[in-house]
Amino acid sequence: MKKIAIASGKGGTGKTTVSLILAGLLSADKKLRLLDSDVENPDCHLFLDAGEQNSRDVTVFMPEIDLKKCSFCGKCQKVCEYNCLLVMEKDVMYFKELCHPCRGCLLVCPEGAVSEGRRRVGELHTGKISENFYFDYAIMDVGEARANPLIEELKKEIKGDEDYVIIDSPPGANCPMVEAVRGADYVILVTEPTPFGLYDLKIAAGVVGELGIPCGVIINRSGEDDSIIEEYAETEDFDIITKIPFSREFASLYSGGIIDENYFPEAAAELRAYFR
Repeated sequence: MKKIAIASGKGGTGKTTVSLILAGLLSADKKLRLLDSDVENPDCHLFLDAGEQNSRDVTVFMPEIDLKKCSFCGKCQKVCEYNCLLVMEKDVMYFKELCHPCRGCLLVCPEGAVSEGRRRVGELHTGKISENFYFDYAIMDVGEARANPLIEELKKEIKGDEDYVIIDSPPGANCPMVEAVRGADYVILVTEPTPFGLYDLKIAAGVVGELGIPCGVIINRSGEDDSIIEEYAETEDFDIITKIPFSREFASLYSGGIIDENYFPEAAAELRAYFR
């Protein structure tokens, strides 16, 4: 099984486009699972006919505090690195937005006043596009602050018998992106040939480098300014996997929810060959 993550330093560079094109190409004769891990704004499902899907709640630990047992010693507050608990004279306040469910409060309470509770943070959807093509995505509930628990739950859908797993990562180079690409065998960095594209590519490449994952570059909306990316890729010894030229017609089809993996035959052939 090969796990390929699609990432970029910013939104709007074409991660979803590349993810869906690559998934369509590889699933033609190999078992593939596509994970849309942009849980704040998933969009792969808008382009796929997943038919009937299964869904379930994603929940995380939350401390349930029995005030009758609590001695208000403050040990739970002291152990919490993120200040999600405030112990007062006769009450304890819990700030769910700050909680990184580590269970430290549960472990240190000398009175046994903290027990394990659960709260919903989003919803996970699983489906099947074709005999070889499995597709899963998650949506974070409005008001939630942390995407990582949903990404972690989404990655548990990987069964291990797939030939390929493609992970459409969240935009940027932050904690959700790191969680999405962690454990990948290869990362495709999608960029565009502009100064802003180069700047964000450098940030994303730095993060992937720190994780020790090999990566290559796809230039989307390719044109006469490609040299700005090519020079950087040559300096860093990154492969230019392929280039996707700008096409107004393709953009029009995309806006209507249509992505044809063979629309750019030369790019499709290069992409297929690179991962075979």
